[in-house]
Amino acid sequence: MTHLIILRGGGDLASGVALRLHRSGFQLVIIELEKPLAVRRTVSFAETVYEGTQTIEGVTARLVSADQIQVTLEGGEIPVLVDPQANILRNQFLTSPQSTIVVDARLIKTEPGPLGVKVPLYIGLGPGFIAGENCHAVIETRRGHTLGRVYWNGATLADSGQPDGDPRRVLRAPQTGILTAHAQIGDHLEEGQLIAEIQPNEGGENAKIISPFKGILRGLIRPGIELEKDIKIGDVDPRDDPTLATLVSDKALAVGGGVLEALLVYLKSIEENASLF
Repeated sequence: MTHLIILRGGGDLASGVALRLHRSGFQLVIIELEKPLAVRRTVSFAETVYEGTQTIEGVTARLVSADQIQVTLEGGEIPVLVDPQANILRNQFLTSPQSTIVVDARLIKTEPGPLGVKVPLYIGLGPGFIAGENCHAVIETRRGHTLGRVYWNGATLADSGQPDGDPRRVLRAPQTGILTAHAQIGDHLEEGQLIAEIQPNEGGENAKIISPFKGILRGLIRPGIELEKDIKIGDVDPRDDPTLATLVSDKALAVGGGVLEALLVYLKSIEENASLF
């Protein structure tokens, strides 16, 4: 039986999962929002929604309609479908209750809503998922010795509310409005350099986003999209290495390794005619 993996979300962490699975020979479909808000856009398959295609480390994803999924898979690419409600799971011509696996990589950090359908394996990423209650397995997403570990019972560490490393590196929108970029992902930045401005919707002055220190712009949310106040919009990396803007992170690959482990454990249980659940 050939399993199809439905990967909810195409951000940078989800894209690390997608790379691990695709390179390991699994067939997967990424489903996304109509207007994704990825920050590390150069390493996020979510950008396919805007650009039509996105290639990360030699792997290409393509925006498709439901009837183009199979031919895209046969062509060695990852199909990306705009499907925020995961309606694909209720389409009997595309998915099957016996062979469809769901990986929720949206990183919502709250308890997910019900899938509405029964699948043989449901893997959640990070806080909000509790193995044995609202999913079958959950993968640790917080940095530390437990990063990437698979839990078949219980939850991961709680969300710390703090970014990894220097908290100044994460840029947030100081007001609602539309972002205009003055720097590109991968650019070298000096401390105090203007990165972007946010124009408010109802008049008033633009809010300026400046670099907190010397480094590279590792991520910046797509210009022209209406943003809510306090949403994450950028990431400055003090290591000042431009290659970091084009490589999937060690964290994303570690989490992807956890998902791969969970899949292999499940498939081995099928071969041995033993049920995990």
